[in-house]
Amino acid sequence: MRRVMWGALLVLAALLAGVTACSSLGASRIAKKHPAGQSFFTANATRLHAAHVAAPAGADLPPLVFIHGASGNLLDQMIPLRPHFEGRAEMLFFDRPGHGWSDRGPASNASIDGQADTLAALMAEVGISRAIVVGHSFGGAVAAAFAVRHPDKTAGLVFLAAATHPWPGAATNWYYNLTVTPLIGPLFSQTLALPAGLSRMEQATACVFSPNRKPDAYVADAAIELVLRPANFRANAADVEGLYRHVLKAQPLYAGIKAPTVVITGDRDSVVLEEIHSFGLARDIAGAELVQVRNLGHKPEWVAPELALAAVEKVAGKPRDLQALARSVEARIADDAYGPPERCKEDKPDPK
Repeated sequence: MRRVMWGALLVLAALLAGVTACSSLGASRIAKKHPAGQSFFTANATRLHAAHVAAPAGADLPPLVFIHGASGNLLDQMIPLRPHFEGRAEMLFFDRPGHGWSDRGPASNASIDGQADTLAALMAEVGISRAIVVGHSFGGAVAAAFAVRHPDKTAGLVFLAAATHPWPGAATNWYYNLTVTPLIGPLFSQTLALPAGLSRMEQATACVFSPNRKPDAYVADAAIELVLRPANFRANAADVEGLYRHVLKAQPLYAGIKAPTVVITGDRDSVVLEEIHSFGLARDIAGAELVQVRNLGHKPEWVAPELALAAVEKVAGKPRDLQALARSVEARIADDAYGPPERCKEDKPDPK
């Protein structure tokens, strides 16, 4: 009996070692496929990967700072939005701590407030004293925290499909909860997370875009696979798993935000509940303009970058009719019906 037991344990150990080796090899391949393409800065004792676009001559917009969501990196906003602001503003795109090619840094970066403070330090490092902050999904929570904690540095806010308020049930996907569990979580991230994530990457990202069309090369161009590397996976899981606890405490503070604000959301978001988050922001921040677009999913910066551009312009004080532009976007995407709808539920507040 003991021999059988020891034999089974040896087989299990060999299997785990094999899966771990395969996962490590896969992570190395992902890193080689998507190398760091921008510069590195040190801010708040954190080595951060960022793209800093210097202020152009004759800039007609204030500096802009972009905060990506969960499971992403700076490319997720830089690819669709940088071309629209090129030559008009100083820009800063960065991998949040623990994402992309940025280190996780000190323990404070495991909190949304800590990431907001690290962003403030990064802005000081590159010479930006005040900026319009554009936050997508989880990045919206960081943007709101930044405005609360650093109002002097906040020239305006643009929220894109933001995740900022407590949602019913407080649930997130099971694998985030598993990953933050002691002992089991690190083992999961080192073994099964990467192959499982690769197997469902295309479907999962199609759902994030649904009902709108996901660009064919989105996963490769935006280097989304980087999140499957073990350290990134754990940081991402910790961020998402802690989001509810953060917004529960943060929501009452939003009323103190005085910066001009635009909130953009779709009515077909399968990732966050727009009636909770975006509607909540428009209610809590005095003077905020809510722009809801029919048949738009969770990726307004990719599907309607012209609307994000106009929102930034309006926050900067330029006259823009965002509601009219939203109707124009609706006409363009009215027939969109992409993604596997039976697998893309609209009741999961799980920020990507």
